[in-house]
Amino acid sequence: MNLEKVIFGFFVLLAATLNFGFFIGDISDPELHNIYELLAAVVVSLITTVLKFGDRTQLGAVHLATSLVADLQLVAAGVVWVFAVHVTATGLSPNSTAAMVSLSGGALVANMVSVVLLVVETASFRRS
Repeated sequence: MNLEKVIFGFFVLLAATLNFGFFIGDISDPELHNIYELLAAVVVSLITTVLKFGDRTQLGAVHLATSLVADLQLVAAGVVWVFAVHVTATGLSPNSTAAMVSLSGGALVANMVSVVLLVVETASFRRS
């Protein structure tokens, strides 16, 4: 068993599941979307991106691209939250929550593509 592949797979799946946990629920209800779960999703997604830098294959490049897309959208969702809570007078409104959750949904799609790539890569692996 390759420990590096186990760690890589762990972080890819953890990024996807944390993102899914934040995304699930009524899109405009701030009570259903925990900001700490979004923070955890951002941190794990960034760790996953760092782990993807070592792979020099074409599949590795696509893995990195999906991770960068997820990072960008999750960070943007965090910026929406910071702006809504600390800049605007209205606080976390249904509109800002919907924007935040929509951005995390885009990141979730990127994470799902990464998971599918991981499964395809694992399924095509031949023992020698």
